[in-house]
Amino acid sequence: MPPLGSAAAFAVDFALLWTLVEAAGMHYLLAATLSFLAGTVVVYFVSVRHAFRYRRVADRRLEFGWFAAIGAAGVLLNLTLMYVLVEWLTLHYLAAKVGAAGVSFVANYGARRWFLFTRRHSGERARSVHTGPGR
Repeated sequence: MPPLGSAAAFAVDFALLWTLVEAAGMHYLLAATLSFLAGTVVVYFVSVRHAFRYRRVADRRLEFGWFAAIGAAGVLLNLTLMYVLVEWLTLHYLAAKVGAAGVSFVANYGARRWFLFTRRHSGERARSVHTGPGR
């Protein structure tokens, strides 16, 4: 499910970016920030429902807070890459989004998996989440 969840998040991110820039006339970096955050919400729900069986943080609000904090670092990475690709390399903002999204996805996924969804040592109690049929 991770590739499908990431694809759904990217679709929301990309479509909202295009809509905010083309239909609302918003600057591409502000639009990229808002669209990335919308994609973060989508990938959070997919991650906790389908992608990861172990959840380190029992409080869902706290878990989402950490998830969003990692996402904030991803936003900064995404915006930096988009700026460089658009302003320095003169790529179209949507082409820049594809490249920036790929890099930020790998960074965010790795950080979230490590900090939120992986058991670190044998003494840590797992909070298993049952997914799939028979839930």
